[in-house]
Amino acid sequence: MASSSSSSSSAMSFAERQAERMKKLRDLHLKRNEARQQNHQEVVEENKRQNLPANWEARKRRADWILKEEEDRTAVEANGEDYDRVKLLEISAVDAERLDRKKKKKNPDSGFADYEQATVRQYNRLVKGIKPDMEKYDEQRKKFGDAFYNEKNSILHGQFKDTKTGIDRMVDDLEKQVAKREKYSRRRMHNDDADIDYINERNMNFNKKLERFYGQHTAEIKQNLERGTAV
Repeated sequence: MASSSSSSSSAMSFAERQAERMKKLRDLHLKRNEARQQNHQEVVEENKRQNLPANWEARKRRADWILKEEEDRTAVEANGEDYDRVKLLEISAVDAERLDRKKKKKNPDSGFADYEQATVRQYNRLVKGIKPDMEKYDEQRKKFGDAFYNEKNSILHGQFKDTKTGIDRMVDDLEKQVAKREKYSRRRMHNDDADIDYINERNMNFNKKLERFYGQHTAEIKQNLERGTAV
């Protein structure tokens, strides 16, 4: 009788130990699968980060900064205040002077150098005047998801469509540029005492450009040609 009870107790202990071992195996199997999924996810994320443009983080921070500034502007203007004035009040005199020096150092006003630089200056000036539509920005960002931030292999041709408002704004800006150009494109007074080394007005303007860039190098050659002593 005692032997039968001892055998039953031993059998139950073995069954319990077997069940505990199986439970541990199942737990280890689940943890292994979980670790495998996490590793795979990390590999996918790392590959995605490597395929992003080199300046993607900077562009994303810039976009977030623009969004925050627009939110602050909306909140301030909702209270009937001028956002630019409120923002200036939060900057100390020392910081304002430092930012001004940094701005002048970054974008010095060197005047007209050549037409390439003039085009760059005009482009930067026009970009600064652009007022972004943040609602449209958020809408497109939600619509395209990760594709909104261009990768090196992204193809977005044909996915964006210009709005009528944007086209009208561009036309208005071009008309303003034409009007401003006509205002400053006035004829210069003719100097009767100046040397005549041109055949028409277009050639005269071209010669002036050559003189401005190469005059100091060709002055002696020009004098020899006028005296007839050129070799």
